[in-house]
Amino acid sequence: MLTISAAEVDQSLTFPGLVETLRVAFRDGAVQPVRHHHTVERPDGEASTLLLMPAWTDFNAAGISAGGHIGVKIVTVSPDNNAIGKPAVMGVYLLLNGATGEPEALIDGQRLTQWRTACASALAASYLAREDASRLLVIGAGALSPFLAKAHCAVRPIRTIRIWNRTLDNAEKVAAGLRAEGFAASAATDLDAELGQADIVSSATIATDPLIKGARLKPGSHVDMVGGFTPTMRESDDEAIGRARVYVDTRAGATKEAGDIVIPLASGVLKSEAIIADLHELARGQKQGRRSADEITLFKSVGAALEDLAAGIAVYKALRS
Repeated sequence: MLTISAAEVDQSLTFPGLVETLRVAFRDGAVQPVRHHHTVERPDGEASTLLLMPAWTDFNAAGISAGGHIGVKIVTVSPDNNAIGKPAVMGVYLLLNGATGEPEALIDGQRLTQWRTACASALAASYLAREDASRLLVIGAGALSPFLAKAHCAVRPIRTIRIWNRTLDNAEKVAAGLRAEGFAASAATDLDAELGQADIVSSATIATDPLIKGARLKPGSHVDMVGGFTPTMRESDDEAIGRARVYVDTRAGATKEAGDIVIPLASGVLKSEAIIADLHELARGQKQGRRSADEITLFKSVGAALEDLAAGIAVYKALRS
């Protein structure tokens, strides 16, 4: 069994390459039960969340007959980690041989998650963002934010990247890191103003009070939300949902776990039939993405085990070759 570090994950993947890997994965499909979601109460501090995300190759899918895999990601989300200088999200990914169940690889789950989450957002943007989108706003300055910036740059001609965070110093650190890699990135201080100028808004926070105000969004913009992963977390307000054509990564996951979808569904602001498509339907050409230059599109991702499986297999194959 290979033990694969974060650095080795980085060496094995490219943003354009993983976007295309995920496109094929969503087109072909896999078996992916809705993830297990457990609250771990603590005597002091905020509760942690334990997530278990299994998936395995769908041998019944067209074109898949051999070389299958089973994978499971084990993730913890501990909000109090930020206060002690540790990432809130920790995890590992276990890849197994689909025929024998033998362990093949234990992969750094945090890095794998960053890559696959960002590239799933970029995959959605390849269908939903304007082809000439050039101004990107990233909301949140956590570990995922530079991955989101680079993934969107892989599918659209981004010329300007703005990073907004409640703590300006953290936004400046992310922007500086991106500039060191050749991207035109800078920190932003006025979120409302940035929302009115961005072609793509990509948000990765654990906000419960919406940061993305629909009234501020300009026609033709695309909103990408990956942060909220419980029914009480919400990054966008009702007006953003009401103004946009809404898409999700998976219907089962988003309508059960994502506050940005669950809350508007419960209030009637969003009707279930108004969720235009998920990534499976977009990748298979069953549903339409962006229809016009002026419409606003909104994509909500809660993460799909299929994404981890596809990315994990890609890393394993790259290191075995």
